[in-house]
Amino acid sequence: MDTHDPYAPPPLRRALLWLTFALFMLAVGVLWQYRPWQSDGVDVHAEPRPVSPRGSLMEIEKATIATFREASPSVVHITTSSLERDFFSLNVFEIPQGSGSGFVWDRQGHIVTNCHVIEGADMAEVVLANNPTRYKARVVGAYPDKDLAVLYIDAPKDQLRPIPIGTSANLQVGQTVYAIGNPFGLDHSLTSGLISALGREIESANGRTIKDVIQTDAAINPGNSGGPLLDSAGRLIGVNTAIASSSGTFLGVGFAIPVDEVNRVVPQLIQQGKVIQPGLGIEVAPDRITRNFGLRGVLVMKIQPGSPAEKAGLRETQYHNGRFRQLGDVILAVNAKPVRTVRELQAAVDDFHLGDTIRLTVLRDGAQIEVKVTVTNES
Repeated sequence: MDTHDPYAPPPLRRALLWLTFALFMLAVGVLWQYRPWQSDGVDVHAEPRPVSPRGSLMEIEKATIATFREASPSVVHITTSSLERDFFSLNVFEIPQGSGSGFVWDRQGHIVTNCHVIEGADMAEVVLANNPTRYKARVVGAYPDKDLAVLYIDAPKDQLRPIPIGTSANLQVGQTVYAIGNPFGLDHSLTSGLISALGREIESANGRTIKDVIQTDAAINPGNSGGPLLDSAGRLIGVNTAIASSSGTFLGVGFAIPVDEVNRVVPQLIQQGKVIQPGLGIEVAPDRITRNFGLRGVLVMKIQPGSPAEKAGLRETQYHNGRFRQLGDVILAVNAKPVRTVRELQAAVDDFHLGDTIRLTVLRDGAQIEVKVTVTNES
């Protein structure tokens, strides 16, 4: 007799049903073991934890906060733009170019920044701290040799907070410094660090050497250029100017133009729009040409009429129809300090003031002689 139940599930289906039932019971067991719906005595409606009292700020923190609050009203944000004409409509459009930082120099409206911040710009605007007004800025003067520039804005005097001026003559490696600026176009920010080194040399945008530069490990990022470097007393000791990085981002080394140089250059830019630069009144050959003649030093190519070099009897190079006939003097040293390149000669002369007399060691007709030259204006 056939006892097979025609309504019984096939073996495979029956196995799947048992497997599903087993998994269900396993899940129930796990949930029962941990019972997430029970709190085990912990209030699932927990409130925020109470704040632990911290006590007073450290004295160094108080000093840093005070320095920032005192100096930040003097720091400004600078944006630049260029004007471009549409080829088809001939309409002129203002194209954003870049941004940087600066600081208030005086209550007359003069703003100090880096020369490279405004380089190539047709327009510049300045935003003061705690004041959303965008003031149109006029370039008063620029000095690429030291990467410094002065702008002017017509702002209310009570809105202008000149930054306190310090000195860079007695700085020491290890001093605490602060950099304030507008990195990445953000609002005022503060970074701190130490003076890492003094007397550094960097190259300006026009290729001249900037000497006695302050090196710091305070973070100086894009947008900080032109902002102030302060000492622990909140005084200006330098103008942040460059980053030693191929990517333009902070890699632990920043530089600042020393304030004593700033304090010398800025009044001249305000008064006459340029800096009276000491010079000899000569034009010199590029280093590669001097080397092609197998000479060391700096070859004098041309002497300006009436210049101190002419009065001192320096000789210029003689040539005719593009061919050299007689080489001029080759400057070997300034006050016994050897100069091997044009840049070294420029840097050596920059150390002197108008009216100073310097002693040049020159090579003439195969012999070394001494020539005294009085430094004059070279604007």
